[in-house]
Amino acid sequence: MRRVSGIDVGGTFTDLLIHESDPLGAPEGTVRLAKVLTTLPNQAEGVLAAIDQAGVAPSDIHLLIHGTTATTNALLERKVARVGLITTMGFRDTLELGRRTRPNPYGMTGFFQPLIPRDLRIEVIERMNVDGEVVRPIDEDGVAAAARALLDAGCESVVIHFLHSYANPAHELRAGEIVREIWPNDYVTLGHELLSEYREYERGTTASVNAAVQPILDRYVRRLQGQLEARGFARDLLVMNGNGGTVTSRLVARDAAKTVMSGPASGVIAAAATLHQSGLANAITYDMGGTSTDVALIFGGVPEVSSELTIDYGLPIHVPMVDVRTVGAGGGSIASLDAAGVLTVGPESAGSSPGPVCYGRGGTEPTITDANLVLGRLDPAGLTAVDGHVDVDHVRSIVARTLAEPLGFSVEDAAAAVLKLGNMHMAGAIRMVSLSRGYDPRDFVLFAFGGAGPLHAVAIARELGVPEVLIPARPGLTNALGCLVADLRQDLVNTINEPVATLDMGVVKATLEAQKAQGEAINAAGQDEIVGTTVLHGADMQFRGQTHLIRIQIPSPDVTREELQTLFEDAYFARFQVSLPEIRAVLVNLVTSVIGRRPGFPLASLAGGGEGPARVGERDLYADGRWHSAHVYLRDRLRPGDEISGPAVVQQVDATTIIEPDAVARVDGIGNLRIAVGGAA
Repeated sequence: MRRVSGIDVGGTFTDLLIHESDPLGAPEGTVRLAKVLTTLPNQAEGVLAAIDQAGVAPSDIHLLIHGTTATTNALLERKVARVGLITTMGFRDTLELGRRTRPNPYGMTGFFQPLIPRDLRIEVIERMNVDGEVVRPIDEDGVAAAARALLDAGCESVVIHFLHSYANPAHELRAGEIVREIWPNDYVTLGHELLSEYREYERGTTASVNAAVQPILDRYVRRLQGQLEARGFARDLLVMNGNGGTVTSRLVARDAAKTVMSGPASGVIAAAATLHQSGLANAITYDMGGTSTDVALIFGGVPEVSSELTIDYGLPIHVPMVDVRTVGAGGGSIASLDAAGVLTVGPESAGSSPGPVCYGRGGTEPTITDANLVLGRLDPAGLTAVDGHVDVDHVRSIVARTLAEPLGFSVEDAAAAVLKLGNMHMAGAIRMVSLSRGYDPRDFVLFAFGGAGPLHAVAIARELGVPEVLIPARPGLTNALGCLVADLRQDLVNTINEPVATLDMGVVKATLEAQKAQGEAINAAGQDEIVGTTVLHGADMQFRGQTHLIRIQIPSPDVTREELQTLFEDAYFARFQVSLPEIRAVLVNLVTSVIGRRPGFPLASLAGGGEGPARVGERDLYADGRWHSAHVYLRDRLRPGDEISGPAVVQQVDATTIIEPDAVARVDGIGNLRIAVGGAA
């Protein structure tokens, strides 16, 4: 029996999926599920608890793929390692000056705390020019003295970040050799090795982030691997990266910054796998949780990837990651009236403690979850986060006192307004990943998941004109599924920064081929899991004088100058509907993605089809300004081919799906709910 496990450690829950397959048995195999509370500060305990709950011994797991929020949370909470910086003379303040932005756009307010304080940023003599030519030789004694000074100051990690090292890394490489002879651990980050790209500020902050979370990730992965091995797990652990791929645990800490945002990325990867097995190519993913909503775009079956992520003010991380946009609208988003008496929803959240009013933990401010409960969209007896009885009348009284009476609304209309406003916020995020990039939402399906996504998906699709909503078989476990189906992926970037008209096409070909070889060499560590390799080439380009970049796909390393120009002009016109033939195009970066494809996962094994009738009753549901009698269905009892006309409620352990009036849902061959939205946008 072969067992492959995907496990996602979130801020509240740790989710586990184990796929069991027998070469001589049914091709789809069977699936074990587990959901436990995340254990802080030692997340490894929650991972082991989830494995225990699934009823499988670690020694019987063939492969474990792990997604973690350890690095993301460490950055957001600033619970990071003490880091020192060795940099070019005159540039110690680059990481603090940044791009002359401010924490708040208006007024001299806001506070910025750099990851590396000024007294731990040490300058040394060295200088390369933009062409990679040595202007001032490196002061090797100065580098050694700087390393000793940082150690004496209590630094655990060190960054070596020299100007123009992307053009010629010789000085950084030599400094790395000197520092590694002195440094007591492996936490030495060279800026060009992580990101061989121009723009010293972004390259420096990326390296700083890497050094700040490297010890944290390394200790966690080592602890988890050790505890698993102590219980018989004899194989390697794969860890999710933010680009949607995986890397072996032996290598993950080296490029720790790449694991930031791996949680949201895993959900998008699960969506891409589901689309492929459903015969679809284009989707907007919509993951609504308790605090926020993450949206992303999949075009042609491939998730959009960006190198422009900013995790927090002053912390851009320029490594390729699945392009996920976040908006502060989740189930716990608080609804209130501002000073002018206008209804607002979010971004403040009730969190998990005290949480929404209906949780009964002392919450006094109504939330989106409370509004759903008041309108009959949630079953009071089915809220998994609540211990004991849910007092619906108490929730209604809070909504009445804080919202309905001041607005002059009924309780139902006030709750409906909360949902309407929250849906508008989430629709705005979807427009950011679609319309703002030249994509028409009407050409996509809305792939909704997360604990709260299926509650709002049909209403949001109607708002945007999206014709179809797809709800996967296990919406609340989609991130764990993403870990289970993730491929091994390496993204490589090199700066060229030359006008296309004078570009040396031999350099283009050599760079792309070198990137391909480097990616394949890294993936070779997990070769046993690879059944095929896909290589994608691309380029970041701009018109001369512009600052923003557009990424194009390159068909092969043998691309011609004319093809580059045409591909960029077509992409620019698709985005902005403008042609600029009189301005020269510039190739800024060459990028290559090397994807080691893992064996496919049969998603049909997640579907229901249990015994008994799927329709189990009726309840009142408020929609379109009035109460309806809605049929209630159990998701686990639905079978392929079943159809449901709205208004209806579909319940399962990990999520509730609302099928709005005029919408019709059917169950497809692998257990997805495919909802034709109906109604005017």
